[in-house]
Amino acid sequence: MNIYYVDGQFVEEHQAVIPVDDLSVLRGYGIFDFLRTYNGVPFHLEDHLLRLQRSARLIGLQLPHSQAALAEIVRETLARNNHLESNIRIVVTGGLSPDGITPGTSPRLLVMVGAVKPMPAEWYTAGAKIVTCHVERFMPGAKSINYIPAILCQAEARSRQAIEAVYVDRDGYLLEGTTSNLFALRGNTFITPPCDRILPGITRQVVLELARREFTVEERHLHRDEVRLLDEAFLTSSTKEVAPVISIDSLSIGSGQPGSRTLRIMELFREYTAAYRG
Repeated sequence: MNIYYVDGQFVEEHQAVIPVDDLSVLRGYGIFDFLRTYNGVPFHLEDHLLRLQRSARLIGLQLPHSQAALAEIVRETLARNNHLESNIRIVVTGGLSPDGITPGTSPRLLVMVGAVKPMPAEWYTAGAKIVTCHVERFMPGAKSINYIPAILCQAEARSRQAIEAVYVDRDGYLLEGTTSNLFALRGNTFITPPCDRILPGITRQVVLELARREFTVEERHLHRDEVRLLDEAFLTSSTKEVAPVISIDSLSIGSGQPGSRTLRIMELFREYTAAYRG
């Protein structure tokens, strides 16, 4: 049985509730962040909490605790669970409102811990298919709980036997996946969209640092017309880690199987996480 932290109390997951008049329920007003553990240690917890803080600032939501207190609550919630490796979801809701729309001064903190569930092995051995979706996220730098566009795009991806949908703006530039960041390889250069119009992923940040040790990396806008010219591509996220992409909108990428440089990035990331101790 998972143990959650809910607004000051540790409870079993089936007892975890919030009032129906919380602004997260009434108006979809809230933020969250998501991470996992490696070797039982929360992966880049401070970076995730800094992103949570940035999300709160962007939507005008007050955090209920300091960064240090948030980190302690996350670690305490993790300690009350017993998983080999854990997923951790941190949610800050809008709390009570004086009129049902204006944010009040009592945001709620939720920390939910569950076991890591491995992704399908064939994604990594054979590669995966993704599709594009003409959507531009509102306030992309904030990891808000408004996931209606992502849910609709994910449904479209599943209907087309794809594992992810990547947003494309009105000018045809690829941005990010619904729950992931995109990397592509053209020639000897890795390309990933810059942070000015996407949510900067923590796994993305780590992969950038690892890739720069051995490859040329450019943070630049990637147009949809470039897809047919790509040699390799992959996604990064806390759940997918580094997942090779072999097809975008039915266009085959490179040889149609995971490329050697993507496999090298996967190896570097495995080595990094295997050695991770915080």
